[in-house]
Amino acid sequence: MIKPVFKDNLIVVRGAGDIASGAIYALYKAGFPVIILDIANPSAIRRKVAFCEAVFDGKCTLEGVTCTLVKSVQEAKDLALNGELPLLIDAEGKSIEELKPKILVDAILAKINLGTKRSMADFVIGLGPGFTAGNGENNLHCVVETMRGHNLGRLIYNGAPLPNTGVPGVIAGVAEERVIHAPTSGKINLLHDIGDIVEKGEVLATIGEEKIPVPATISGVLRGILRNEYPVTKGSKIADIDPRREQQKNCYTISDKSRSIGGSVLTAVMTYITGR
Repeated sequence: MIKPVFKDNLIVVRGAGDIASGAIYALYKAGFPVIILDIANPSAIRRKVAFCEAVFDGKCTLEGVTCTLVKSVQEAKDLALNGELPLLIDAEGKSIEELKPKILVDAILAKINLGTKRSMADFVIGLGPGFTAGNGENNLHCVVETMRGHNLGRLIYNGAPLPNTGVPGVIAGVAEERVIHAPTSGKINLLHDIGDIVEKGEVLATIGEEKIPVPATISGVLRGILRNEYPVTKGSKIADIDPRREQQKNCYTISDKSRSIGGSVLTAVMTYITGR
């Protein structure tokens, strides 16, 4: 538990997937009171490094920081101001008006804006495509670039980040092949879990009562896969393989991309607070 240094600067973060969790971690460790808002059935692939797992398990610990599921706005405020990290289920962000955060971060990464407005807080940040920064009631105060490459983590105060290409970032020369999509709809039944070394063609899971197999598309480390018995729809992303076997130990720590974006969010927040 870290006592908040910036008690007058409550931060609400929408979303708690692996990228959002890097930002949450950075803000919390810097001494800000943080409240997370997420959906009732989150579908994080890299769930071992995502605070949204608290939705299912009640608590989730990531690199020494524990997130706790709460049931009310008041409980969330009490925990945050006491140095704890609460998560409240609120898909539509209805509690934001009652919470009255100084800073709001939309880290849902839906590639579209799901209702976040600059009027919701004094300073509003959006991560990735779907947002535009600058003057205008439909624009946010700041947007963070989430595309891998030279501009990853760049703060944008006027304009938009690179559009969604639909193509995963290249890792060790592999892009589309490392991401696995559901061949059919139904509940997923895991045969392998995060951290396993898998070979191309090996069955990672089955889907539905007919047990449709989900084969590994490449060999490597199973970096992410949905929770067992999670209901999936045909074509949805369900798993991610890292071709670098030596990355096995890193399945359980915040990624380089997430840390970069998290540091950028913290920079944007401190720039706003200090007026620099």
